[in-house]
Amino acid sequence: MTDEPLDQLTEELPVSDRIANTAFAHPSERVAAQILDYYRIEWEYEPDTFPLEWDKQGNVLASFSPDFHLPEFDLYIELTTMSQKLVTKKNRKVRRLKELYPDVAIKVLYQRDFRKLLFKYGIPVVSREHAAGGGLEAAERDHRR
Repeated sequence: MTDEPLDQLTEELPVSDRIANTAFAHPSERVAAQILDYYRIEWEYEPDTFPLEWDKQGNVLASFSPDFHLPEFDLYIELTTMSQKLVTKKNRKVRRLKELYPDVAIKVLYQRDFRKLLFKYGIPVVSREHAAGGGLEAAERDHRR
């Protein structure tokens, strides 16, 4: 990997057929997939669901599907680009996943981490309104240059 500026990413990150055909739950997940594609890092979107809570009959009451799995690194990535006060529930799920599945490697990228990543590569972002799902998404570029 290089640290070269990714000016082209600010206008439009590469969109593979795989990205175009994936129904991401949040725009930030699409941007993350585009960055992974740019660096040729193999990824799977929400490939696994981990049961976290069961009732007395053994029925699953709560589960967790991390956003990405990076098979080459055997690592799951969870993006949390919501406002910090809304991530408590997700943090609880990640802690529970680590308790129940100690061999599963997972990294949580919080809004500040994701914003730093996008800033590093020159990708402008805008905050989304809470009513629109919150978090961050890539900003539209001014094409009048």
